[in-house]
Amino acid sequence: MSALLRVEDLHVAFDTRDGTVQAVDGVSFAVAPGRTLGIVGESGSGKTVAATSAMGLVRGPRVRTSGRVLLDGEDVLEASAERLRGLRGATIAMVFQDPLSALHPLIRVGDQISEALRAHAGARGLSRAAARARAIELLDQVAIQDPRRRVDAYPHELSGGMRQRALIAMAIANEPRVLIADEPTTALDVTVQRQILALLRRLRDELGMAMVLITHDLGVVAETADEVAVMYAGRIVEQAPAAELFATPQHPYTWGLLRAMPRLDAPAGSALVPIPGKPPSLIGPPSGCRFHPRCAYVRERHRQVDPELQPVNGAPEHRVACLLPEAERRALWAGLAAESVR
Repeated sequence: MSALLRVEDLHVAFDTRDGTVQAVDGVSFAVAPGRTLGIVGESGSGKTVAATSAMGLVRGPRVRTSGRVLLDGEDVLEASAERLRGLRGATIAMVFQDPLSALHPLIRVGDQISEALRAHAGARGLSRAAARARAIELLDQVAIQDPRRRVDAYPHELSGGMRQRALIAMAIANEPRVLIADEPTTALDVTVQRQILALLRRLRDELGMAMVLITHDLGVVAETADEVAVMYAGRIVEQAPAAELFATPQHPYTWGLLRAMPRLDAPAGSALVPIPGKPPSLIGPPSGCRFHPRCAYVRERHRQVDPELQPVNGAPEHRVACLLPEAERRALWAGLAAESVR
């Protein structure tokens, strides 16, 4: 199945007073209809910049981009501002991290959804009554109770979970082919988080969308994603089908993320294992492997040689950028995994 969204060798740099921030440095990925790609990494890893480039949102006089972002074959990086307005909402849409700031506080939720509908209604237009009726249908589709009443609510009158559902309703209003969800469950409690993730999966399957899920939480990825791209310091350091990545992770950074994730099967009182240090500045990243200042398995060669993504065991669907020999990586992870359940 061909990809609806294909990112090829994407570079995004921001010119600042302190220097050039290389936020995204040679990232490539693809997402097919009905599939979800999870992009995971710490804050500042470049995952949001990489994904929002597909919306044409990363532009400006101090922004430099190269590579290609193909949306159903059309290069978004080459599209005009007018063309991007036509694509956003209709072909590609986004669910932002904080619905309270993404929704206009002084406009009723239903009116905001109606505006998204009418913006892409075409030459014949869409009446206000028809747009309102469709907004009620969408609120019902995202499982907001009593949608006929909630359609007239202001954002502050809704709970956090309902605001997120309203934002999702707005995003899917025109049945886009690609949906980007940026940390859609960060501010929600565990119960509501699971409901939102189940909702996104259902809508993806019903509408046949390709979905990109941006998160720092591997637990969210495990529940939702088909493929995973792990980003660190502007680059993808590991990319694999979700089941394979959780079963046989290959990069020390991925190991760190997994060991920092709470586990239900861990012994009572077990402490999480944080990744030592902090992510590097993207103005002057370290030479060689960018993770080497935080890696427990660093060798002198790792400080000098910059690793490229390479297939694991000859399988092109699982790739890793690590200079440790594959046999050693497997042995190291087996030991860490056994240690975490003792």
